[in-house]
Order: sequence, then C-alpha cells, then structure tokens
Amino acid sequence: MEKQPVIIKNNKYGLIVILDGDLEFEALQEKVAEKFRASAKFFGETQIALCFQGRKLSQEEEMALVETITGNCMLQVISIVDEDETTEQAMKKAVETQAEREGLMDLQDGRFYKGTLRSGQVLESETSIIILGDVNPGARVISKGNVVVLGAMKGNAFVGAAGNESAFVAALSMDPMQIRIGDVIARSSDKGQAKKKKTEDVPKIAYVEDGNIYIEPITKDVLNDINL
Repeated sequence: MEKQPVIIKNNKYGLIVILDGDLEFEALQEKVAEKFRASAKFFGETQIALCFQGRKLSQEEEMALVETITGNCMLQVISIVDEDETTEQAMKKAVETQAEREGLMDLQDGRFYKGTLRSGQVLESETSIIILGDVNPGARVISKGNVVVLGAMKGNAFVGAAGNESAFVAALSMDPMQIRIGDVIARSSDKGQAKKKKTEDVPKIAYVEDGNIYIEPITKDVLNDINL
C-alpha cells in the first residue's frame, strides 16, 4: 500500500496532521493543500486546535502550513499543540479558553481581540485587527489588513495577507520574532531588512518602503509618509 504523505485524524477539539518525514517541504505543502481542499466541505467552518506529527517543523514551516490549511478550507486555527503534550487535553484547553474570552467583537472596518496570545496560538482575521494585550513569542497574528497591538508585539505578524504591502503593524512595544507585510519578510535576526532606529521603548510602526520593512517610532510625520 502506498504511503500517504498527509494523514488527518480528528477528535472533539481539533485535528492531528501526520506528515511524511522525508518529503521535501514544498512538495509536502502542496499535499497538505490538496488534502484540506478536498476535505473543506466535511470540516466546515469552525475553530480548531492543531497538532503536527511525523516530522520536526521550524516555526516558519508551521506558519506556512497553517496558512496553507486556512487558505484551502474554512477552518480557523486558534492554537498549535506540541506533540509531546497530552494532545486531546491540550486541544480541549485551547478551545475552551478561546470560548471563555468571548473571542472577537466585529466592527465595520476591523475587529478587537481582548487577551494575550501565548506561544502556539494563531489569530486570523479577514479585516484589520486591534489586540488589547500582548502577542508572546511563538504566537502568530495573520490579517489581510493591519494589526495594532496595544501591548507588546513579541511573536509573529503577517499583515496584508492578500498581498497588500501598504499594510502595517503597530505596537506599544515592538520586538517581534518575525514580521511579514505582503510578500516582504523581516526577522528579528535580520540586520538590513528590518531597519530599527535605536530609541527608547516607545510605540512603533512597521511598514514597507522600497522593498524593505522599516520599524520606527510612531510620529505624525511617519504616519503621513506612509499614507495611512
């Protein structure tokens, strides 16, 4: 029997995605897209926790697979559970915590999220989003619009997810692991791409200019320059 590169197992609270350990990542990503696209009607539209098994993934690869999954079905991934945890109990806790927070409050042009995003949690929005709390290392925010964090931005942010490089990320405290705006990516280790001015810890904004992501203190002049 031919080995399946992607196997999906489900429980009450989420999905376990078992991945081939030898397939090249790009080919594996295509197989994940095919699998979830074929199962989209079956899964429907719901919030789930997710666990990857079968191979060790980097945070960037995890984020890429989450984007692939949500881009090929209507599922919303609220948390990624580590394989070494008691998986179903961890998924149960993630789903219940999300429900208790009362989630997101819809607005005409954006949304609010109240609470801190912890490592492994993924928050997605079709519109701009304001987070009333921190985004911890290992957490991810994905938005087709802008992201404003009224707290510390220490995780990963992907804005302009539909390819909009005029989107931005703003935070009261800005020290992200990774920021992606449209197709431009900057990581915390980048020296040239994410260009920070050495300033005290003040509110900052990340935006794209000339193919680079710049992170600067929020001033009236900066806001005018990037045409918000």
